[in-house]
Amino acid sequence: MAERAPQAEALAASWMLSVRPLATRVYVLRRRIATVAVAVLAGLLFLHVMFGANGMIVYKQKRTEYESLQKRVIQEQQENELYTQKIQGLKTDEKAIEKEAREQLRYARPGEYVYVPPAAASPLPPANHSAKK
Repeated sequence: MAERAPQAEALAASWMLSVRPLATRVYVLRRRIATVAVAVLAGLLFLHVMFGANGMIVYKQKRTEYESLQKRVIQEQQENELYTQKIQGLKTDEKAIEKEAREQLRYARPGEYVYVPPAAASPLPPANHSAKK
């Protein structure tokens, strides 16, 4: 093992001579390399923030979906309130009960006539003037 020590030292010295210019060049350009590395990292971070799984694009889509669902919830609540008022009116108001009975069940008071319009005729299919195959 001791016999190979001079060869190992010579190999290390030749390697140092070949690497030293590169190390000197990297040392001189260290600020530029660091600036480029930071710019690349900032670019990658920007891409991730904008287009990533929870990026701004997805956030805006989710926000518009949330707003449309909020509007729908408000509409459904208003519709429920209307139905609640209708039900309450049918439970307590005699005129509302009579109105529904007249409209849906076609009830009439004695001496009144109920007019029922004739059923609408089904429209004829359009004439097809093309040749049959």
